[in-house]
Amino acid sequence: MMKRFSWRAALAATTLAVSLSAAAAEDVVLQLKWLPQAQFAGYYVAQAKGYYKDAGLNVTIKPGGTDISPVQVIAGNSADVIVNWMPDALAARESGVPLVNIAQIFDRSGMMLTCRKSSGIATPTDLKGKTLGVWFGGNEYPFFNWMHKLGYKPDVDIKVLKQGFNVDPLLQNQAACISTMNYNEYWQLIDAGMKADELINFPYEDQGVSTLEDGLYVKESSLKDPAFVAKMAKFLHATYQGWNEAVTHPAEAAQIVVDQDTSGSATLEVQQRQMENVAKLITHANTPKMGYLDPGAYRRTVQVLLSGGDTPVIKKDPGNSAMSHVVWDAAAKIK
Repeated sequence: MMKRFSWRAALAATTLAVSLSAAAAEDVVLQLKWLPQAQFAGYYVAQAKGYYKDAGLNVTIKPGGTDISPVQVIAGNSADVIVNWMPDALAARESGVPLVNIAQIFDRSGMMLTCRKSSGIATPTDLKGKTLGVWFGGNEYPFFNWMHKLGYKPDVDIKVLKQGFNVDPLLQNQAACISTMNYNEYWQLIDAGMKADELINFPYEDQGVSTLEDGLYVKESSLKDPAFVAKMAKFLHATYQGWNEAVTHPAEAAQIVVDQDTSGSATLEVQQRQMENVAKLITHANTPKMGYLDPGAYRRTVQVLLSGGDTPVIKKDPGNSAMSHVVWDAAAKIK
């Protein structure tokens, strides 16, 4: 009888422990900027590998899309944290949505202007008089700052074509240049049959107008809650594990991304190539500085956004109020 009692007691204790563990899992909702692709591989890897679960988190990853604004999602309290580009985040802050950067995953910009050499473009000065495809929805800010630096006025010196999230304007000769990312649209042109020697790229990093891209943002008010800070620290720690894994094992990460694509359009070859190029933008992967927002890089982004001539992206310098290391510091202490 004693052995049976001990066995039942042990089973009951184990069941209770599992139940309490499940009940203790904290919910986190992450809103991405775009559809499932290797741009977000680290989050999907962290989920697939159980890193979020091991951290005591129940993370819901919400894909983005053409009609989804991460800013609006978090403003409506439908997400705890969002992936966004800093220009859009700072513009939103100035418009009344007080976002704060808690971690910077990409520390280099992948944005470029890609042009047909046959259009006569060899240097930025050759852009004058040309039709240029530009993404909007918050992605246009570095471009217009660049044009301001060159002294080119839209609809006077250049024609701006509002570009969809595709490469059709260049393929169909509707524009001399289009917006591309080093890990996505540029390769769509190559896959469509264009040769690398037919194209010339102007990376925004090289033009001095690069701004910080995929960072993690929360509402400023949330950071006043110690419990929220502790939860997000666990989220960052697990997220870094996912990104470190994705950078180290791009093929495995690509497969995880493909598995997340319910449309069935993602292919392993394309996603692995994308992951390999995304890795070039995460220079702190597998180092203690993973996710650290460098204050100097933050200030450079702010200055780019302030210096837009007659139409600056932001009119007032936010100082350091739009960035915080409090969650990053807490995450760094987790072993």
